[in-house]
Amino acid sequence: MSTAARGPEPVPVETGRTETREERADRQWGELLQELRVAQTGVQVLFAFLLAVAFQERFEDLGHTDRTIYLVTVVLAAATAAALIGPVSYHRLLTGRRLKPQTVVWASRLTVLGLILLLCTMCAALLLVLRVTMHNSLAFWLVAAMAVWFVLCWFVFPVP
Repeated sequence: MSTAARGPEPVPVETGRTETREERADRQWGELLQELRVAQTGVQVLFAFLLAVAFQERFEDLGHTDRTIYLVTVVLAAATAAALIGPVSYHRLLTGRRLKPQTVVWASRLTVLGLILLLCTMCAALLLVLRVTMHNSLAFWLVAAMAVWFVLCWFVFPVP
């Protein structure tokens, strides 16, 4: 049987696996979808809670700065949801076009952007809650410490 009849020859990749480019893309796509399921759920719940805040009686008591932080947080949450749901759209629109390796690359980039936006959203939401509950400048320093913690957990510790 010729090589053309059997399909492309598997090539070893840096993972030590023997898989074709398409098999690798399929595996990476499946892994990416699993990761996105976790992040999307959290973002959607956070976004829903943020949207409900404006309809609470106490919302009227917020000062100008806290309202601004709230608005920035809601916009960040919307942008985060868009970035983390985007790869699903990529997949749906590009299925069958033999572009999966490229789709995985772009979807991965969009996911990293979504994680950066999520970090900003979490920090903004935390800043709003701490400002409302603490009424002092310690809120900013606690948020800064949490931002460092998020960066360490999400972007520094995973690097080999």
